[in-house]
Amino acid sequence: KGIIDEFPHSVLAETEQIENNYADLFQKEVRLRKDIRSTRTFTIDPEDAKDFDDALSIKKLDDGNYEVGIHIADVSFFVRKGTTLDIEAARRSNSLYLVDRTIPMLPSALSNGLCSLRPNEDRLTFSAILHLTPRGEIQKQWFGKTIIHSHKRFSYEEAQKVLDGKSGDWHSELSALNSIAQYIRAKREEEGALSFSHDEIKFELDERGVPIKVFRKKMFETNKLVEEFMVLANGAVAGFMSEKNPEVKDSFIYRVHDLPDVDKIKELERVMRALGYKVTLGHKRLSSKDISHLLKQVKGAPHEEMIHMLTIRSLAKAVYTTKNIGHFGLSLKHYTHFTSPIRRYPDLVVHRLLMQTLTKEKINPKELQQYEAISRYATQAEISAQETERASVKYKQSEYMARRVNETFYGTITGLSERGIFVSEVETLSEGMVSLRDIKDDYYMFDEKKVALIGRKTRKKYSLGDRVKIKVKKVNVDARLIDYVFI
Repeated sequence: KGIIDEFPHSVLAETEQIENNYADLFQKEVRLRKDIRSTRTFTIDPEDAKDFDDALSIKKLDDGNYEVGIHIADVSFFVRKGTTLDIEAARRSNSLYLVDRTIPMLPSALSNGLCSLRPNEDRLTFSAILHLTPRGEIQKQWFGKTIIHSHKRFSYEEAQKVLDGKSGDWHSELSALNSIAQYIRAKREEEGALSFSHDEIKFELDERGVPIKVFRKKMFETNKLVEEFMVLANGAVAGFMSEKNPEVKDSFIYRVHDLPDVDKIKELERVMRALGYKVTLGHKRLSSKDISHLLKQVKGAPHEEMIHMLTIRSLAKAVYTTKNIGHFGLSLKHYTHFTSPIRRYPDLVVHRLLMQTLTKEKINPKELQQYEAISRYATQAEISAQETERASVKYKQSEYMARRVNETFYGTITGLSERGIFVSEVETLSEGMVSLRDIKDDYYMFDEKKVALIGRKTRKKYSLGDRVKIKVKKVNVDARLIDYVFI
């Protein structure tokens, strides 16, 4: 609802003109960029990815360190400021990923074509090239425009098989990157960076778009590998811009994450104590290390997933802004979004600002004033996109369960209220409610102190995180409501 899929004719015409002139434009760029097409470079993405924002390369240096390249699609080369294409990208602000289709920020000729770092094709990129010790400490950094050639397109699963097999053509590169990523992640976690286990689900649809299978996406070590180098590049760019350009420092687009809400943290503490955990956050000014310590208590426990969900709800939302307050969740003083300009407009703006800084171009003060407005709009667009994507998932889950009325499943209790018990089905994560009216064995009352529903006669208790057996009673697909009953 309210989503515009098609691009205006003027945007498509502008895109077509870029396509027609691309060969000439590319040849002119070859002389102006660092040419690293001979460096072995590869992408790692989901199996069904169509747009490839980022690629990685790694070379062993004579001093025992590594040169790691984080190469990002140079969208700013194609989408020039003030063009029809730019205005439309700014309006959309991000790509939208629904279960049955993607609504891209840029026309597919760019997002899946000229900008996408496809295998065996030369591509224009904006790179962060970092000299790292084997433990991931940055010794030297360089940012600039490059030309790359992706020699291999991996899915996360394929890259994991190479790592696990401990041999093969790309094993040395993947193994070295994975080792460095593990050191970087351990250091970030030691400094308080939060790490949540959250399973995403994937749908298999029939030819009419109806879900015939729902399953959890498997997360691999290679997912974390890519994430660590993207975080590293984003942090390095933000740090560079903060320190090297006083003119832009207070107008740069940062990705920030504020301190958690005190009342929500108190509620989280109360729930955890009711579940039997020792929580000693107190009322001091919280650090991410405090939250990290809390999460370590539930690692591997039956309540882990649910506590992670409650913790995420208690935290502030990450936003775009020109006021740098740091990133609480990542425990970083400087952070931005640089690595996904195909699908996020703030990343495209960051590329432009970084290039203006590298070339020492004077930036118009009026232009700098626009960046807070861009940040606010991008934050709201992101929230709207997330809500739409969640609604899309919930709709498909409801559609799936509507065909399984009277079938039985196992679920986990995720919420309690005076009206009923919220249960998430274990495999598909389809959340529904068991109405208290449908629990006939006793009269249940909500005990706020114990965070449980307790039977008045039997003293039978339903608590958060309990595993239960459920049956699908009825489903309202349009309202995205699933009713379960206990069996």
